[in-house]
Amino acid sequence: MNKLLVFQSDFGLVDGAVAAMHGVANTVDTNLKIHDLTHDIPPYSIWDASYRLYQAIEYWPEETVFVSVVDPGVGSERKSVVAKTKCGKYIVTPDNGTLTHIKHYVGIESCREIDESKHRRENTELSYTFHGRDVYANTGAKLASGKITFEQTGALHNLENIIELEMGKVESSKGYVKGNIDILDIRFGSLWTNIPVKDFSGAGFEFGERVEIIIRNGSTLIYNNRIMYGRSFADVYVSEPIIYANSVYNMAVAINQGNFAKAYNIGTGKHWQIEFRKI
Repeated sequence: MNKLLVFQSDFGLVDGAVAAMHGVANTVDTNLKIHDLTHDIPPYSIWDASYRLYQAIEYWPEETVFVSVVDPGVGSERKSVVAKTKCGKYIVTPDNGTLTHIKHYVGIESCREIDESKHRRENTELSYTFHGRDVYANTGAKLASGKITFEQTGALHNLENIIELEMGKVESSKGYVKGNIDILDIRFGSLWTNIPVKDFSGAGFEFGERVEIIIRNGSTLIYNNRIMYGRSFADVYVSEPIIYANSVYNMAVAINQGNFAKAYNIGTGKHWQIEFRKI
């Protein structure tokens, strides 16, 4: 193992929760190289946790161990697992939907249910609300340090039984493509869709042309305008909207040096639909 351990949670940094997980990991092995993906996942948002793993995991070396703790069902009957991806990384997490995007876009080679009788921190059996510290950080650190193998984390967990969240569908035809607004590029308010660049290009859209865009929340029309499809923000003036391909190779909508989501009060999720049409 390469001793790389990456943490993600919805804990924020205003108290000692993240530091406690780091401390547990260092107690296992002070030679671990510990990093943080983010601890600003919106509280309880399993969807965001799933997406942020997908957004980052490709760029880490093989054998990197990710610990993702967004766990509104902590202390319940939900399972704790370690997933091995087809690209050779490991994810330690509750099986509550956090693996959705990884399973769909990256692929999971194998999954094991954590044997808490062996991998929970000692003398924490009466603690039911901080598995991030007592189970996931401890197990992830043992795996990243090489003190245990993937096979030693627990019994096999059937890949078909992995909990998955509902994902939006993409529809496309000549001059038309429709999908969902999956998530925001948070600091800049850009809308990141689930529409792959290849589907957008395959529908016939070309750089430099203006495209009709329609955004609905359920049946309510929220936005309808014509926007240019560009390669980068430099293709439009400041405060002008643009359609572009984002860093995960899906289509996105932004305002150059502005915030599209705030400007038009746009959210994310399966009820937020977005259409692109040839003019």
